[in-house]
Amino acid sequence: MWFKNLQIYRLPANWDMTPERLEEQLAKKPFHPCGSQDMESRGWLSPLGNDVLVHAVGRQWLIALGFEHRLLPSAVVKQEADERAEELAEQQGYRLGRKQMKELREHVTQELMPRAFTRRRRLHAWIDPADGWLVVDAASQSKAEDVLEQLRHTLDGFPLTLLRTEKSPMSAMADWLAGNEAPAGFTIDQDCELRSVTEDKAVVRYVRHPLEGDEVKGHLEAGKLPTRLALTFDDRISFVLTEKLEIKRLDFLDVVRDQIDGEQQDKEALFNAEFALMTGELAKLLPAVVEALGGEIRAEAAAVTAQPAAAGAPASSAQTDTAPAYDPPF
Repeated sequence: MWFKNLQIYRLPANWDMTPERLEEQLAKKPFHPCGSQDMESRGWLSPLGNDVLVHAVGRQWLIALGFEHRLLPSAVVKQEADERAEELAEQQGYRLGRKQMKELREHVTQELMPRAFTRRRRLHAWIDPADGWLVVDAASQSKAEDVLEQLRHTLDGFPLTLLRTEKSPMSAMADWLAGNEAPAGFTIDQDCELRSVTEDKAVVRYVRHPLEGDEVKGHLEAGKLPTRLALTFDDRISFVLTEKLEIKRLDFLDVVRDQIDGEQQDKEALFNAEFALMTGELAKLLPAVVEALGGEIRAEAAAVTAQPAAAGAPASSAQTDTAPAYDPPF
């Protein structure tokens, strides 16, 4: 149980929720396979494969959202519908009109759907109710939004906010590279992406390449800004920080993993040990990242900043819950 990517959100510290209440509410929308005429199904699964939807280890919780999607490409439907349309045209002596073709494609879709293959996937989310973290193991914010949307539809109340920091990741990463100095507790690794803010949108990527020296500084002086930067925290966790405050390519180094003896534990004990170790390390990493970005903007301050210019106009919930903390200038 090791997360690979982190999409990070904020809950109120000491969120008024218990594992038992969360379990009860998630059980209202469990995962079921697709019905014969369903293109997609989603619902809550047990992270451990038993009947428990909220896997609690100490004060840390793990939940999982399951998806099943039918693989019925539109090209397959079109091909089958076109072949049937040709047969009907020969029988009737005239070609089908646009409305008739639309109805034929719908009929073919309904006929083929029960025979289509299905593909399943799941997304995990870690909840730390005491310190107010909700982290989705997803490669993009759009995928994480699937989990957040399902939680909104499932829970009686879901007081989620964005993680906002005083400095944008882009400007902070530019400062670190320009000064060739990582923030306290971090080291700069050898992967980086810089993107121009001008119309040409030129991109420079460094992979396993030293980032100190005049070359990278020259790109910064020319107006390129870092959108990704590889870092290591406390010689224990390596990752890539993005301009959207995402953490990608998360890797717990051997000094962390070697604390677990997998050969002497059963499946559940090993799962629990890995989850406890992972969340313990992330509970140190996340505050350190926030501190390196100048500290957190509290929800009250963020709400004031997000108010529309027109007096009395309602604030957009999409801005509060789903928009990225920082929009890149390109």
